[in-house]
Amino acid sequence: MSGRRGLEARLLVRRGPFELDVELEAEPGEVVALLGPNGAGKSTALRALAGLTPMAAGHIRVDGDAVHALPPERRGIGMVFQDYLLFPHLSAVENVAFGLRCQGTGRREARRRAAEWLERVGLADYASSRPRTLSGGQAQRVALARALAVEPSLLLLDEPLSALDAHTRLEIRAAVRRHLAGFEGAAVLVTHDPLDAMVLADRLVVVEGGRVVQQGEPAEVARRPRTDYVARLVGLNLYRGHASGGTVTLQDGAHQLDTIDKLDGEVFLAFAPSSVAIHRSMPEGSPRNLWPARVGAIERHGDRVRIRLDGPPLPAAADVTPGAVAELQLTEGSRVWAAVKATETHVYPA
Repeated sequence: MSGRRGLEARLLVRRGPFELDVELEAEPGEVVALLGPNGAGKSTALRALAGLTPMAAGHIRVDGDAVHALPPERRGIGMVFQDYLLFPHLSAVENVAFGLRCQGTGRREARRRAAEWLERVGLADYASSRPRTLSGGQAQRVALARALAVEPSLLLLDEPLSALDAHTRLEIRAAVRRHLAGFEGAAVLVTHDPLDAMVLADRLVVVEGGRVVQQGEPAEVARRPRTDYVARLVGLNLYRGHASGGTVTLQDGAHQLDTIDKLDGEVFLAFAPSSVAIHRSMPEGSPRNLWPARVGAIERHGDRVRIRLDGPPLPAAADVTPGAVAELQLTEGSRVWAAVKATETHVYPA
C-alpha cells in the first residue's frame, strides 16, 4: 500500500433548505459505510465525493492530493451505481475496458485487462454479452469490475445490492466482500440495509439531517446506538435518561428503570425486543421494571412476531413466538403488562 493515504474530506453541500456538512475519512484498505434514513444526505455525500454534485465549501483529499477542484474523470475515483449504468450498446468486456480507454490505455491492452477482471468476478464466459442479456447479479459484477479495473484510489458504491433479489443479494454480497478485501484503496459504501453494512464495512458512519450523529466499528455501533434511527436499525429499544446508581429516570421524568449498570449522569438505556416479556395481567412478584401498555401493532419478524407496545408510559418493541400471540390472545388494542429484567438492560454514557 505504498503511497496510499486514503480519503480525508469535509463536504459542505447546500441544496435549497437542505445542508450537508460532514467530515469523512477512510484509511487505505478500509471500507466505510454511510448509513442514514431517506433524505439524510448519504447519496449527496457520495455524489459530492465523485464530483457529480458541487460543494459550497470544503475539501476532498485522496492519497494526499486535493481533488475537489478536479472534474470527475481526473479524481482517481471508481464508482458502482445503484442501477449499474452499463452502456447498453457495449459488451461486458467493452464496458469494463471503457474506463481504461478513457485513461489512455490502448484498445488491445484495455480489452486484455478487462477480460482478466471479468475472469476475477466469474464472468469470463460472458465477455461478449450485452447488458440486456445479463442477470441483475451478473450486471452488478460487471459494474464492479469496471470500477476496479482502473485501479482507483477511492471506490464509491451507491446502494450496490438494492436492485437484487434476496438469493442473488446473498451471493453478490459475498463476492463484493471478497473483492473489497483485496482492494488497497479506500472505499465508501452507501446503503440503507444494516446487514450489507455489517458484512461489508469496517466502520459505520451514520448521517441524519445532513450531519454525522454516530460512527464506529459495526459491533460498537450495534451495541451502543445513540439515536432512535440507529436503535431501530440494529433492533434495540433505546431511551435517554438520568442515571443514579442502579436506577435510570427517563427523560419524561415519570418513569424509572432498574439496571445492574452503576452509572451516574446522562445516559442511554437499551434492551433487546426479545428481552421484553408480555403478560395479560399483572404478574405475581411484580418485577420492578414493569409497566402497562397497549398493543399498537403485530407483525411477522423472521421466525418471531414483533409486538409494538404503545405508551404511555413506555413505548417499546417486543419479540414473542407465534404461540405466545395465540396463548395471550394478542390483538391490536389489547391491554397488557410489559416487563424487562434489570439484567437484560444495558446502560452507557450519553
